[in-house]
Amino acid sequence: MSLPYRGSKGPLNLLIDSTGIKAEGEGEWNARKHGGSKRRVWRKIHIGIDEETLEVRAVEVTGSNISDAPMLPELLNQIPSGQDIGSVTANGAYDTHKCH
Repeated sequence: MSLPYRGSKGPLNLLIDSTGIKAEGEGEWNARKHGGSKRRVWRKIHIGIDEETLEVRAVEVTGSNISDAPMLPELLNQIPSGQDIGSVTANGAYDTHKCH
């Protein structure tokens, strides 16, 4: 996926995080309408934004069972090879040997 962006001045300072979203499927709609158990489907959005411009520079959507750290290479691969990366800032979920 290629995301259009304006770009920042100098090296890219990338902010990385993820969040969960609930995807409501037909099963949940039927349960609400007719009663019964509600089964929720969760997805996870992993996102990288430019600290200066706040533009989305990388995004991946996965199942809720995928942890954050393994997705860092996928996010970084979306940054064009000619773009200098000054820093990557993320929370403790990315604090692994592979991420360092």
